[in-house]
Amino acid sequence: MEAVKEVDPSKEELRQAWGQIAEGYDQFVTDTEIWLANEALKRVGLQADHAFLDVAAGCGGLSLPAARLGAKVLATDWSPEMIRLFERRVREEGLSNAKGQVMDGHQLELENNLFDVTGSQFGVMLFPDLLKALKEMVRVTKPGGRILLIAYGSPEKIDFLNCFIKAVHSVSPHFEGLPTDPPPLEFQVADPAVLYQRLADAGLKDIQVETVTEKLEFSSGQQLWDWTLNGNPIVGHVLAELNVTNEQTETIKEKLEQMIRERAGANGTAILTDPVNIGFGTKYGHNEP
Repeated sequence: MEAVKEVDPSKEELRQAWGQIAEGYDQFVTDTEIWLANEALKRVGLQADHAFLDVAAGCGGLSLPAARLGAKVLATDWSPEMIRLFERRVREEGLSNAKGQVMDGHQLELENNLFDVTGSQFGVMLFPDLLKALKEMVRVTKPGGRILLIAYGSPEKIDFLNCFIKAVHSVSPHFEGLPTDPPPLEFQVADPAVLYQRLADAGLKDIQVETVTEKLEFSSGQQLWDWTLNGNPIVGHVLAELNVTNEQTETIKEKLEQMIRERAGANGTAILTDPVNIGFGTKYGHNEP
């Protein structure tokens, strides 16, 4: 069997691809990120008087919980559509302490030493130059502040991914799944030791990395399809590269429905689990140890 090669579109095409799924991301994905965000924000000790920066924020899966805690939040993303949807949520909730700004996380248009906590959830993990982005996060954080990175753990243990690959394999038997050498950028820090080292390479101290189990609830195959398809444009690219037809798409959904039914509890809901790495460290100033 042959794995589908990772798509490498131009930067502008990729920006547009994220913009095209933004409405779906907001509708199907953002709210499922809230539990994980709160777990991470507890670990870095975010407080109501803190200035918080979210890099590659999407529609606010990390920024919204930070704002609800009372922090002064700036959410940045290179997709104008993602920021538009984040700001719509901010207005709907009446969060006067949060705003969004279109910005590339590889080169933040911000002065040094502004934020008490700078974080990214399922965002910076996708960056081709992860270390450059982390160093930018460090640069704009105050001495003594913390930098937070939330990223997927081992792909072999990610239920939603393995369910989707199995379903696609049912209509495309030659489809092997994700490339492994190198893995997609989504999994470049799946190994907690690698994440720890990247944070150290960025100059952070007192680094901690913990792997937690994210639990996602799905009541139908259609819901899992919508969540997966709108969670990352690479899914649509892979399906297009495999020339999946409309009829085959329905077969994939039926397979997902079967898997959800097999896993569903008495309430008709299936729980899919994923390992997620929460890594963070402290920025020390020149006069600190």
